[in-house]
Amino acid sequence: MVCNGDVPALDEPLKKSLGPATAKVMAEALDLHTVGDLLHHYPRRYAERGELTTLSDLPLDEHVTVVAQVSDARVHTFNGAKGRGQRLEVTITDGYGRLQLVFFGKGVHKPHHDLLPGTRAMFSGKVSLFNRRLQLAHPAYELLRGDGDAAVDAWAGALIPIYPATTKLESWKIAKAVDAVLPSAADAVDPLPAALREGRGLAELPDALRLIHRPRTQADIAAARERLKWDEAFVLQVALARRRHADTQLPAVPRRPAADGLLAAFDARLPFTLTDGQRKVSQEIFDDLATDHPMHRLLQGEVGSGKTMVALRAMLAVVDAGGQAAMLAPTEVLAQQHHRSVTEMMGELAEGGMLGGSEKATKVVLLTGSMGAAARRQALLDLVTGEAGIVIGTHALIEDKVKFHDLGLVVVDEQHRFGVEQRDALRGKGKQPPHLLVMTATPIPRTVAMTVFGDLETSVLDQLPAGRSPIASHVVPAADKPHFLARAWERVREEVEGGHQAYVVCPRIGDEEDQKKAAKRKPSAEDEAEKRPPLAVLDVAAQLAAGPLAGLRIAALHGRMHPDDKDDVMRRFAAGELDVLVATTVIEVGVNVPNATAMVIMDADRFGVSQLHQLRGRVGRGSAPGLCLLVTEMPEASPARQRLGAVAATLDGFELSRIDLEQRREGDVLGQAQSGARSSLRVLAVIDDEEVIAAAREEATALVLADPDLDAHPGLRTALDALLSEEREEYLEKG
Repeated sequence: MVCNGDVPALDEPLKKSLGPATAKVMAEALDLHTVGDLLHHYPRRYAERGELTTLSDLPLDEHVTVVAQVSDARVHTFNGAKGRGQRLEVTITDGYGRLQLVFFGKGVHKPHHDLLPGTRAMFSGKVSLFNRRLQLAHPAYELLRGDGDAAVDAWAGALIPIYPATTKLESWKIAKAVDAVLPSAADAVDPLPAALREGRGLAELPDALRLIHRPRTQADIAAARERLKWDEAFVLQVALARRRHADTQLPAVPRRPAADGLLAAFDARLPFTLTDGQRKVSQEIFDDLATDHPMHRLLQGEVGSGKTMVALRAMLAVVDAGGQAAMLAPTEVLAQQHHRSVTEMMGELAEGGMLGGSEKATKVVLLTGSMGAAARRQALLDLVTGEAGIVIGTHALIEDKVKFHDLGLVVVDEQHRFGVEQRDALRGKGKQPPHLLVMTATPIPRTVAMTVFGDLETSVLDQLPAGRSPIASHVVPAADKPHFLARAWERVREEVEGGHQAYVVCPRIGDEEDQKKAAKRKPSAEDEAEKRPPLAVLDVAAQLAAGPLAGLRIAALHGRMHPDDKDDVMRRFAAGELDVLVATTVIEVGVNVPNATAMVIMDADRFGVSQLHQLRGRVGRGSAPGLCLLVTEMPEASPARQRLGAVAATLDGFELSRIDLEQRREGDVLGQAQSGARSSLRVLAVIDDEEVIAAAREEATALVLADPDLDAHPGLRTALDALLSEEREEYLEKG
């Protein structure tokens, strides 16, 4: 590592300040390229002199840096394939828990000399499981012998910064690199307007950068974090506010339903009463559709709260007003399910142009990639002529060949499953920008909605329709108590004997293609712990049919089946011709079989919290109570088991979404996979910082209203360009 003595500029490549070798590792391991990038790579936490890291909460499969004390070190000799070898096992402690470090072969000698009992050091490595115990294999380490030691003196003050690091670049090496460029913080351009900064008593940006990297007290850290949170929240909210402002400048065709048209006829034939929540949200949507600029609204709510009904009424209102509506679904199974349920709900109102169809009817067509040529040709013709008022489809709707007569509304189901370009392509098919309704079946905390969907108005359905039944959820610890699993299959048989049906969900398919993928995949720590791949649909279906569920009508369903076969299985299950459906997550959303009362989720620890909540929502949709059994072989103390316990403990999707978010990185939340850019959030925690986000949104809205082009705020404009890379700007533009 080199330092040329001059203060480097923030946009200067790191190789000039740190040398090509270090800069190369920084770029490859951490995606840091410039001095500014490195200054914005903040410590994850701080270790105090003499304080040891808590070892009991270390996350599996993640790279960690811990400060701990050696309690024991032993060399073991063993006979291996290449002759006699040595293994050094070092036990480190925080005074309560213990963690094992393992070194093999020639790498034994130096740590055996360095890591004597009583020695304190920083250790860095990936947490894995061996014999159901956490360990670090071949960790890097930096000794902390005492306050006078050079390793300790590399950091000023009493706090040691612990940086997000990787196997190739340990925290202490990042700290030394930061030392080399920290003087450049003085040149940081402040994105916050002076009046805002002073009014809220926030530190200036150069001071905040120095304090976040080299604090002397906890108060220094708090002041720096508060300031940097505001930068992140404000810049992002300004981007979203500009998008909202731009939307209000676009023209759109107002769509008002006729007083005695298709929507009124549909409402009149409904066999049930809409909930107050459905009526309220529908009115918000109708008010938006009646304006002359495009609606941009997010519709979210609990599993089973009736979002599809609200979306259908919006589509009917647009058809009433002479336009067309398109619903984009993420999978063929879901598109077919939506098409089936919409046509059933509409009855003769979906038979436009057919014998027996109502005079107010329209045509509802399905468009998917696997349709036959003749059916596809007819669907395309119905769309371009305007014969079809409603089309429900997959990404096939986006293809160039698909033309609309007058596209007035786009409904996107499960937004997070579509790339930006796909959504944008469909919105571009209207003569004028169509209205947009985004649905998500995963409840989103208010803070996340403000941050991720900040350019959308939000409607929330938090009321379940009358007649919905409670769902009991239980964790089934198959490894600890195998008789619990046997009892689970007995419960499934009891439900079937009572006239009901059941789902069994598995994380894998189990066909040849699946096996090839599994062979290429590196085993995770959880795989290592269980010594087996995830359970597969085809295997489990065969085992159940030959074993505990013998004699029941069992079928398999997965994404690689032929669409006609998938549709046939779903139709037979919905008609009650099958007792048990063994499936992958293709049933996760939209599938509605009120007679299905039980669900067994195999290897439940391999699914995310939100996904488990979605799957569970497939039962309890009728008058009989639902039962969801979460089967796992993970040990009781593992984070995976605790996650399952949280799911079993509550049916509140908003609470579960908070738990889910707390367990994941912020980048996942911000859709960085869709945007193609790194998350711009490094200090702001969207769950914990609600007050900052709400205040930043308010300030950003006022500023953009007064100065949409940010002419009076060049520092803010620079920050927008820097923090929101071109790809992320595009992401926000296309929304």
